[in-house]
Amino acid sequence: MPAITDRNEGPRGAVDVARFGEGHHLHLIDGSGFIFRAYHALPPLTRKSDGLPVGAVAGFCNMIYKMVEDAKGADAPTHVAVVFDHSAVTFRNALYPEYKAQRPEPPEDLRPQFPLIREATRAFNLACVELEGYEADDIIATYAVQAVEAGGRVTVVSSDKDLMQLVRPGVEMFDIMKNRRIGRDEVFEKFGVFPEHVIDVQALAGDSVDNVPGAPGIGIKTAAQLITEYGDLDTLLARAEEIKQPKRRQTLLTHADQIRVSRDLVTLRCDTPVEEGLDTLEVREPDPEALLDFLNRMEFRTLTARVAAKLGVDAPVAAAAPARSSAPREASAGPARPDLPPIEAEKYAIIREPAELEALLARAVEQGALALVARTSGGDEMRAELVGLGLAAAPGDAAYVPLAHMSGSGDLFDGDARVPGQMPIDDALALLRPVLEDAAILKIGHNLKADVKLFARHGIAVAPIEDTLLISYALHAGLHGHGLEVLAEKYLGHATIPLKSLMGGRGPKTFQDVAVEAAAPFAAEEADVIWRLRAVFRPRLPFAKVTRVYETLERPLVPVLAEMEAHGIKVDRGQLSRLSGDFAQRMAGLEAEIHELAGGPFNVGSPKQLGEVLFDQMSLPGGKKGKTGAYGTGADILEELAAQGHDLPARVLDWRQISKLKSTYTDSLQAAINPRTGRVHTSYMIAGANTGRLASTDPNLQNIPVRTDEGRRIREAFVAVEGHRLLSLDYSQIELRILAHIADIPALKEAFREGLDIHAMTASEMFGVPIEGMPSNIRRQAKAINFGVIYGISAFGLANNLRIPRDVAKKFIDTYFERFPGIREYMDQTIAFAKANGHVETLFGRRIHTPEINAKGPHAGFAQRAAINAPIQGTAADIIRRAMIRVPPVLEGLPAKMLLTVHDELLFEVEEGAVEETAARVKAAMEAATLPAVALDVPLVVEAGSGESWAAAH
Repeated sequence: MPAITDRNEGPRGAVDVARFGEGHHLHLIDGSGFIFRAYHALPPLTRKSDGLPVGAVAGFCNMIYKMVEDAKGADAPTHVAVVFDHSAVTFRNALYPEYKAQRPEPPEDLRPQFPLIREATRAFNLACVELEGYEADDIIATYAVQAVEAGGRVTVVSSDKDLMQLVRPGVEMFDIMKNRRIGRDEVFEKFGVFPEHVIDVQALAGDSVDNVPGAPGIGIKTAAQLITEYGDLDTLLARAEEIKQPKRRQTLLTHADQIRVSRDLVTLRCDTPVEEGLDTLEVREPDPEALLDFLNRMEFRTLTARVAAKLGVDAPVAAAAPARSSAPREASAGPARPDLPPIEAEKYAIIREPAELEALLARAVEQGALALVARTSGGDEMRAELVGLGLAAAPGDAAYVPLAHMSGSGDLFDGDARVPGQMPIDDALALLRPVLEDAAILKIGHNLKADVKLFARHGIAVAPIEDTLLISYALHAGLHGHGLEVLAEKYLGHATIPLKSLMGGRGPKTFQDVAVEAAAPFAAEEADVIWRLRAVFRPRLPFAKVTRVYETLERPLVPVLAEMEAHGIKVDRGQLSRLSGDFAQRMAGLEAEIHELAGGPFNVGSPKQLGEVLFDQMSLPGGKKGKTGAYGTGADILEELAAQGHDLPARVLDWRQISKLKSTYTDSLQAAINPRTGRVHTSYMIAGANTGRLASTDPNLQNIPVRTDEGRRIREAFVAVEGHRLLSLDYSQIELRILAHIADIPALKEAFREGLDIHAMTASEMFGVPIEGMPSNIRRQAKAINFGVIYGISAFGLANNLRIPRDVAKKFIDTYFERFPGIREYMDQTIAFAKANGHVETLFGRRIHTPEINAKGPHAGFAQRAAINAPIQGTAADIIRRAMIRVPPVLEGLPAKMLLTVHDELLFEVEEGAVEETAARVKAAMEAATLPAVALDVPLVVEAGSGESWAAAH
């Protein structure tokens, strides 16, 4: 048997290393990709007998074992490396700080499995490679290039699209899950170009998953067309003025720098400083004792037996089998999972005839519930059309009703384009209407708000409803995501059919293009899973003590938001267009000023070039280079330089702000106007934030700056229709009021009761300055501390905010806690509660789980600040939800519609003659929103304003 090499600690015996060269075959395994595939392929809550989660480790070991067993014969690899990401931070974050910034932290139960998976790799005696500051993809690219240059060939074991740029003579990819090789033709199917132009296409199309910006509005298909026509990205950008389509031309001209940054982000580094040479990656047999010891310690009895039989040795004494926990510890006090029949997607029926649909609906009526999934043509929820319905009358009793699948490209309502053997939409809806509107039959869905809006457009009011996404949110906020596929794996132990399997390659682009036979098991399975998840989750609500949260804050909000979103808000396209032009001129003026200050032209949008100007040419202080050799030029660095009186960084901050407003609002909002309604229809994510805050998407209307002139001008474009006004009602300082109540601060409570200026009062308490005639800078400091303390601000953070020395900031915070000792006590008690219980709670019982509260190192401070803030921000979110739910009855008989909610504000469109009465009614409802559940020690105050535009209403 060959001697064993521990790839990290050096040889444990004599090893003859053959030089890598011609005839050698290198397998580069995307270890990080394997981890997440393994995690989602097996129930993640598989645990050892000691409670350690090992589901991802089990999946990884099975995938590695299968790969090793399959890779035998003439084409077997001579060299293998399993490559991992070292950490989330790489050189790309220095190029573009927002890169992958929106990616969630790894699931709590996956974190402890990372080192075990690396241990598993070594147990199989495979090279385990990672490198700080680089992604696994960069290491793979480096080894691939080295191997081909040495005369060998390479198989990259991954399906990751980002690695497809590496495909070339001598380099192919292999998707182990689909047993599919990926060469030039397969890359062309994916991108519409061959591998040598993949980088160009990705730079244009961007990547929402990795937060690569690309060119707004240009997708893969359009990008491929442009690159095919112009040859490469540089030529395209140089000749952008020649493009005939005005919008496309302007996008490329405006965002050229952003596109070039995107190219830098998607280009894999082929020169990473890997420490292990190709020669050291030679395949070696595992040591039976070491491998079987690891598998046995992980309690993988089946795999241990298989490996032992294959190696021809006796299996070690079996350890206890891993335990399967169906829920996180916080919810484990609930009932066990109900006994449900197995999910068998191949047995789902396709309903093509009315009689078959009638029969399923009759069974649903008998059960008193129907699980449903509406599959649409995709895109904007207000424009998407119904394509088919997944329905379930009981666990296992699920079917798919195809309605508008297309035989090729064609209008959704073009009868000739419909695939034969589908039920007419009108016939299906006529049969469904009585059930969907029957108050005695529960309609169960997952993120049902979109379906409620869809059926409303067909004149059907779906009620009553049950939403498994929102039940999961009430039970598990902060623990994991609430997507259907995630919940199915975690709580049913079932891997659902992936949507990508229906929509990949050159195949269907929207669900209407998917073949009925492929769509049926997918959509019917969704409905079946939804029914089962409700059976698992519903009984746990009272055990977790969140029944009231779900019943009073989550479920009743669905129809309220659905109606708001469907109504939308009118936007003045001309105002946006003029403002976009103004912003473009201001950007040009700022660029000229910046170039003059710099002593010459440079790309203002390039962080690298900006860093060189600031710290090499101008020799400004504070220049620090990252691992890539580029200077950091983030907002914090530029703000620090601007505070020191340097004009150029101040102008760059101005330029960046205008550029962001232009691309995010004045340009994109014009495209978001619905041609049928003439309005913008945002969509609210009820389960978007752990604290209960609603998140606005498609488009996001919650981040328009409130206090800047530019933000005000954008809000001027949101207008009322003729004869109406926009009415804004906004909670005043709601989070500070909640803090005063929760932390029981007598001075703050008294100030709120008497209607005093809370920031002036705080300044007076802290600095001994009379409220009357108080200098504005003193009040500003107190205001920064008041709001900062809610978020657990540090002396460093306050010093940055106020542009004061850190020791002075620390003294301010110390004085604050001395004057209001209850706040420190609240913070300490909240952290202690979170550590003892794994969650914190709002005044209304919402639980926000805190899985990282006992973390060590830099992340510990963040977890503690989040725990301190969550009960305050969460309670404020609960109050606005309670207010919104109470608004519809208040508006009965009034010519008024609720249009938007933005944090603590509600916006209405009201006939001019009814503004005063509407304001009085809604204000009273909002100020009493906590009652009778919670009586605050401080009054809630709502400020009202109205005008012809959103800006005028403030």
